[in-house]
Amino acid sequence: MSDAGSTSSLPDVGKILISHEQIQARITELGATITEEHAGRSPLLICVLKGAFVFMSDLSRAIDLPVEFDFMAVSSYGSATKSSGVVRIVKDLDLDLSGRDVILVEDIIDSGLTLSYLRKNLLARNPASLEVVSLLARETTDLEELEVRHVGFRIPDEFVIGYGLDVAERYRNLPYIAIYTGDAE
Repeated sequence: MSDAGSTSSLPDVGKILISHEQIQARITELGATITEEHAGRSPLLICVLKGAFVFMSDLSRAIDLPVEFDFMAVSSYGSATKSSGVVRIVKDLDLDLSGRDVILVEDIIDSGLTLSYLRKNLLARNPASLEVVSLLARETTDLEELEVRHVGFRIPDEFVIGYGLDVAERYRNLPYIAIYTGDAE
């Protein structure tokens, strides 16, 4: 049963934009595409914490290749619902990227500020290749300019939660993507 379009009974959780079933189906498609494009290679998946951890977990199991993982944490929001405009690395990578096929796994591409910063930072580490896969992207985001290879879903300019995305560390555990209806913090 699909829950897209319905409303949650949880406080501050509004309309469900993307159901759990829709997310899983799209991840299966993305995994198959990445498997085909990287055949014979072992890509390194870099998860942008904390928001992308749920997506990367499911995506990695949909990729039929020997993949490795590393994690990076950046901050541009703090606990607010609007970006501060300043990106900083909170946790850096453990692995060397030199000569590696790297896939940066993002939860959402909004203004592109964080992604632009990360691409520049990671390219300076000399990977053999660097591509980006994001679960979500705003309808207004210029994905070509940001060099985003794969996107799960395009969404309207609403603050969303669930499936790893949060507000003040809450709602990451929702199995779907919904509109946050609470007050901006």
